[in-house]
Amino acid sequence: MKIGFVVNDVKTEEAGFTTTRLATAALNLGHSVWLMGVGDLTYDPNERIHAHATTVPTQKYKDNATFFAALTGKKAVRERIAVDDLDVLMLRNVPSDDVISRPWATTVAAEFGRVAMRHGVIVINDPNGLAKAVSKMYFQLFPEEVRPRALITRNPSDIKAFAKELGGNLVLKPLQGSGGASVFLVRPEDVPNLNQMIEAVSRDGFVIAQEYLPAAAGGDTRLFVMNGIPLRSKSKYAAFRRLRSGGDMRSNIHAGGKLAEANIDDAALRIAEIVRPKLVQDGMFLVGLDIVGDKLMEINVFSPGGLGSAQRFTGVNFSRVVIEALERKVSYTNYYRRSFDNVDLCTL
Repeated sequence: MKIGFVVNDVKTEEAGFTTTRLATAALNLGHSVWLMGVGDLTYDPNERIHAHATTVPTQKYKDNATFFAALTGKKAVRERIAVDDLDVLMLRNVPSDDVISRPWATTVAAEFGRVAMRHGVIVINDPNGLAKAVSKMYFQLFPEEVRPRALITRNPSDIKAFAKELGGNLVLKPLQGSGGASVFLVRPEDVPNLNQMIEAVSRDGFVIAQEYLPAAAGGDTRLFVMNGIPLRSKSKYAAFRRLRSGGDMRSNIHAGGKLAEANIDDAALRIAEIVRPKLVQDGMFLVGLDIVGDKLMEINVFSPGGLGSAQRFTGVNFSRVVIEALERKVSYTNYYRRSFDNVDLCTL
């Protein structure tokens, strides 16, 4: 199998990233692997997609750190490849990371991926589904039973009225963005300072004012969903908990959160089942659900991370499980001669 991974920029990848782990697993299973940034893609006059991609020798790598050392060292090979000749193109870039510094890069992967799948490449997650999810507004398309109440606006008066309705307990965050940046927890005593918070969050666009869930004080659980169902192997779920550090309301790891083992209960499985139909409909192969109590805080469809954290607590190499799922998809195309739409192949 020939597989390409699209990231924001190959130079900004790290050894512990989930994409690196997936690439290592693919190589160790005997596949050919290339990494490319969104700026490395090219649409040629012959209507084919090429990329200036980076690869390493196909061999067994002891771990993802060893692979990454080869990828960033003298063993790395930079070559121009025909993306149309790949079996799988996995879109692992995060558009929100480029919104401010490289706005041109936010939609590139989905746009080029859409052309590549026209030539028979399995592109996952499905580019048309990702195009719908380019902002957090996508979250509001899921049933209200699984998400907090929310207001999305740039009007301060609307936000103040919603805050009053919620008794002054709410969360403010940008519609575009990730990693816990510009996120504020508003308490009743903070309402006099609400104008400053709104101004800080709305500087770069729309504001999400969201109902605060008291259970969030205990952190959240990241549960991976693959092919529309919770990712599970050896009776263990690909999941982990993220706990807050000190008084910081954010549980994101690079915002200071700590990791812990997850307990996937009936409430979490119920949420996964409720969101499953839409994830399948939109061709979302690999997704990260961020769960607090019986509610979703977020659905991560762009490069969900943390498979290494899930492996740490379960002892299961979920990256290998994901690659094996891709192998099955490629075999389906051989059996049926690509008679399925890309969106269907993403979740078969």
